[in-house]
Amino acid sequence: MDFWRSGARWLLAALLAAAGISHLTWGRRGYRIVVPDWARRTTGLSKDAIVIGSGVAELLLAGAVATIPRERSVGWLVAAFFVAVFPGNVHQWRTGRSAPLLRTDRARLTRLFLQPVLVVWALWANR
Repeated sequence: MDFWRSGARWLLAALLAAAGISHLTWGRRGYRIVVPDWARRTTGLSKDAIVIGSGVAELLLAGAVATIPRERSVGWLVAAFFVAVFPGNVHQWRTGRSAPLLRTDRARLTRLFLQPVLVVWALWANR
């Protein structure tokens, strides 16, 4: 079981790192487009700042997942992050806005159903 958990943890760290890098580099403009206006109003931040903050958070979480093995609190932090960004994913699906790798309604809807899988993955891999 440790083998599978370790592999799942490293894969999760790689996924978070790739997402973080894309938020800070090549995908940044595309992610700004899908940030809901209510997120900007609620936080008082620009859409760009929200995208940058999300990318930084993903990189920090990737580092925590990779360097702090079998720590439940890390799993809970990653799961909380996935829950926190879910309303933005719903907004993206409802408005039909494209983002990197999510250019069709089918892809956006599939992404919604994958979100709970990511939450469970984060909790399972980090316990």
